[in-house]
Amino acid sequence: MSTIKSDKQAAERKDIHLDLAKSEATKTDMHIHPLDHIDLPHCALPERNLIDVRTSKAFLGKTLSMPLLITGMTGGTDRADRINLALAEVAESEAIALGVGSQRAGLAHGRSQREMRALMPKMPLIGNLGGVQLAKSGGLALAQRAIDDLEADAIAIHLNPLQEASQPEGETDWRGILEALDALVHKSEVPVIVKEVGAGLSPKICKQLTAIGVRILDIAGKSGTNWARIEAARPEASDTRTQAYLAPFLDWGHNTADIMPLARSACPDSCLIGSGGIRDGLDIARILYLGGDMAGMAGPVLAALETDTLKIDQQALADMISIWRDQLRLAYFLSDGPQNW
Repeated sequence: MSTIKSDKQAAERKDIHLDLAKSEATKTDMHIHPLDHIDLPHCALPERNLIDVRTSKAFLGKTLSMPLLITGMTGGTDRADRINLALAEVAESEAIALGVGSQRAGLAHGRSQREMRALMPKMPLIGNLGGVQLAKSGGLALAQRAIDDLEADAIAIHLNPLQEASQPEGETDWRGILEALDALVHKSEVPVIVKEVGAGLSPKICKQLTAIGVRILDIAGKSGTNWARIEAARPEASDTRTQAYLAPFLDWGHNTADIMPLARSACPDSCLIGSGGIRDGLDIARILYLGGDMAGMAGPVLAALETDTLKIDQQALADMISIWRDQLRLAYFLSDGPQNW
């Protein structure tokens, strides 16, 4: 298969992913959300005024209105560009951080996302590349192109072995990625973030990554968008054998609620982002209570931004972010947090 044809198929796959990500059938199968087991300590005597409770957070040298990162979702298609530009405007106006989806397909087709930086002059903007792509010949140069195109404040390298193994055309040679990450960390002038995409970074992997100098880790456990289920739902994976092959792995991975405290214990000095099933401001507070520094969201953001008819509603997303911020403030108020946890 030619590189051009492969890149075109990868771009087309992005839009299919967006549609499937909205389907309840592709969510992790669970009766009770893991974060619902986490009770913040109730404080009956808050001794402060709710309106004075601050939710601001420093991240990547900039001050956010709350510890929230919109994690990378998509890139490389017209629809993806519309979504990312809308996200940039909302992220800037609401003072939160934004990560883009994988930039490989876009860069391969000469699709610049430089306009996003013009829309986000004050807030953190994070590039994105797959770990497999980084480890290939020219991977470091591709990562630098991704950084330069966005004038990014950081570059996120995503690790998605389950997703890749679930794709008929997936990348299953995962040799050399740790070495490539090591090289990028020591070459890059911006911080390197390593993130999973829904199966979680175990404490062991977190320690391996911090040992080579990675200082920001996105735990990204299951409970939210389930990429194994999404890949299994694609038409290319509809044959009986593929469905039988993937069936035992559809809910594979670690819950963020379970591994966040373990990751914090293993990497006490790292900046930890908790994503994977974050639904609202209370969940953001729960992530911080468990040891996280930031929370990440994707699915609820997409649901608020893009209507069923694929129209973009930036005000709806801005209103939802405002609600999440007020929920976080109330959670801090009722639990005397986060400074006294």
